[in-house]
Amino acid sequence: MLRLRGFTLIELLVIIAIVSILAAILFPVFAQARESARQTACAQNLRQIGQAFWMYLQDYDERMPDRRDLKIGLGYRPWSSWPPSDPRCGWAGVVLEPYTRNWDIWNCPSVAGSVMGEAVQVKQTVAPNQITRYWMWRFDRPNDPVPPDNFWGKTPDQAVADLQANPSPFYARPDGQADVELAVDPYFPRTIGAVEPALRGRAVHRGGRNRLFLDGHIRWLRDIRTE
Repeated sequence: MLRLRGFTLIELLVIIAIVSILAAILFPVFAQARESARQTACAQNLRQIGQAFWMYLQDYDERMPDRRDLKIGLGYRPWSSWPPSDPRCGWAGVVLEPYTRNWDIWNCPSVAGSVMGEAVQVKQTVAPNQITRYWMWRFDRPNDPVPPDNFWGKTPDQAVADLQANPSPFYARPDGQADVELAVDPYFPRTIGAVEPALRGRAVHRGGRNRLFLDGHIRWLRDIRTE
């Protein structure tokens, strides 16, 4: 008679153990690869925003937008926690829409649907399908006159000159446009006491953030203050 031999209990346990070990080894690798892809997609989003910004400059005599009215109209909210101003950039999504025509670029793949992505300091809704989740520190206040570290209505050269003439502990003195940040992933340093506990140490990308500079290039900044 033909006898069919199956796995013994010991053999099944060995197989399960091997699969579990392989999963434990490979899962972090796959997760890291996925996050690397999202970080690259985020950098591409910022690159497209930079290109749109420069097209705007070419159409408006090399002057950056002065839409403080739109900044206020969308709900300017300086926070009592952190950040102390409002770097959300819904206004930029509206102003640059003729050059981008794609609101998806205003959202990093790693932030949408996360705790950070829904934080009121990060998410700004212009319309139901028009949401931004990047920060623009140089357009974070609607003061009149324009503060030296804000860029409303300035040329890029004037913006750099104002930062050079007004040193601050919050930014390094720039040598040129390549040293001036234009847009960045949101982040909440764990070293700042005013940061809400639920957000303390959180960043869109683990351990750092993508930054768009005034000359259009993208740079990754390592930040040990974030997870």
